[in-house]
Formats: sequence, C-alpha cells, structure tokens
Amino acid sequence: MAKHVGVSPQTITRLEKGVGTVSTLVAVMDSTNFMLTGLSAGKTLFEKLRNTRIKHGKSLENLVRRTGLSHTAILDLENGAGSVEDLLRLLAALAPRARRQAPARAYWALGQKEDRDSRFTPPDFMDNIYKAFGEIDLDPCAHELSPVLARRKILASRGGDGLSQTWSGRLAFVNPPYSCALQWLRRAHEQWSAGHVATVVCLVPVRTDSAFFHEVLSLDADIFFLKGRVKFLKPDGAAQQTPFSLMVLTLGANAEQRARFAQLAAGFWSRRRQPNDTDL
Repeated sequence: MAKHVGVSPQTITRLEKGVGTVSTLVAVMDSTNFMLTGLSAGKTLFEKLRNTRIKHGKSLENLVRRTGLSHTAILDLENGAGSVEDLLRLLAALAPRARRQAPARAYWALGQKEDRDSRFTPPDFMDNIYKAFGEIDLDPCAHELSPVLARRKILASRGGDGLSQTWSGRLAFVNPPYSCALQWLRRAHEQWSAGHVATVVCLVPVRTDSAFFHEVLSLDADIFFLKGRVKFLKPDGAAQQTPFSLMVLTLGANAEQRARFAQLAAGFWSRRRQPNDTDL
C-alpha cells in the first residue's frame, strides 16, 4: 500500500489510527477504490463536502459551533487540505450517516466466498486471444485447472505471487481474481511501463469508476467492450455465465492485433483518451 501511494509504511500506520493529512487519505482511498456514500454529488471528496454543506443549508458559523473547528480548517477541508482528524469531526457533524459505498459485485456466488474467484476463461474465448495476439509467454495469476496455455505460469498454489514477482516475455495474459481486479490492473500497468513485458491482455469486469482508470488506463490502454456475456468454467468443469459485463483491456497491443481481435469477437474498441481531451 505504501509503495502504491508513494509514502512510508509509518504514514499508512498513522493513517489507520486517524492521524495524517487528508491528501494522503484520499490517495489511499483512490488506490483501494474506497468510496463514501451519504454525501452530496461531486467529482472529489472535497467537492462533496462543500455540496453537502450547501444542500443542507449549513453555514460555516454553524459548523464552527458544532465541530469546534475554525473557519479556516473547514475551508481547508473543502479545498483539499487539512487533517484526517478534522475531516472526521466535520463528517460527524455534516454527514453522520456517511459510510463506505459497497463495491459493485465483481465475482460469482455470494454464498461461496471460498471459491468465488475460481472461474476460468473458456478455451473457445482463449482461441480468439491466441489468434489475435499470438502465443502467451506469461500467465501471472495462473491456476492448475485453467485451460490458458502459457510458456510460464505463476501459480499461487506453488508459492508464486504475480503481484510481487517480476513479469517477463512478449505477451502476458491476465484473467485475475475479480475481487481484486484493480490491484492486478495496477500491477499489469507497472510491469508493462517498466518494460518487463511488451504486451498485456487483461480480461476484467467493466469497472471504470476508479481514479486509476480515469487518470492512467484511459490514456495508456486500448479497451474492447465485449458484447454479451462470457461463459466461464467452474472448478467442476461446468459453465457459468458472468453476472457482469467484461472488457478486454490491452497495454502495448498494436493496430494489427486489435483489428484481428475485432474480427473474432463481438464488441468494439473504445477510443483512447488523449492527454489534452477535456470534458464538455
């Protein structure tokens, strides 16, 4: 966590105790896809705080009396600064029912938590991957029962850890545990950016709400939105359709590879966002 956010482990420990800056807290929230509900709409936490105050007709003087914070401290929080301690005091007065927003369902079988991530890409879908992108050099989140063909597999059951071991090869295919898909997408981008692997192809749920997606993947990745649902394989060999939409997210794929995949699979490639694009 500290490495992803760019702070020291001690900073994370202090943050867990309610001590630290709001800017660091927001960085951790973005990293873990942690969102609050119970606040008014807004693009950032700080905008949500300000909009909540305005919506409920709370003046700064009123909040000063209720929280014991100064005018400056409250305005700092509404502008992205301040301390975690001050933020907690403001939330208690302004939005006492604020809580973590439940993450969108990204796995199967709520009643089967032990094997909810044990679903495998079907061979017919993998055939399209091989035809479009070529032979797979690395499967960093492999499973013994998975039909994915790769020269190198990192298996957790044998002590492997694709989130810490260095990736290698021309092409990596990533069908990660969907309960922590964002973490694997961060790792894929990190290893691709470092030049350890030339191309990465990820099969993941359509989850586009994280800051990482908007600020990084939308600029660097080519994304193919699949039409319809994919029938994955359960550990017992039975097929099970995904209860959510999927996308093929690629890093480093060339135009020829993308064109071949579009001919083989139903769906469409989205236009990659440019650094100078602005919201209208």
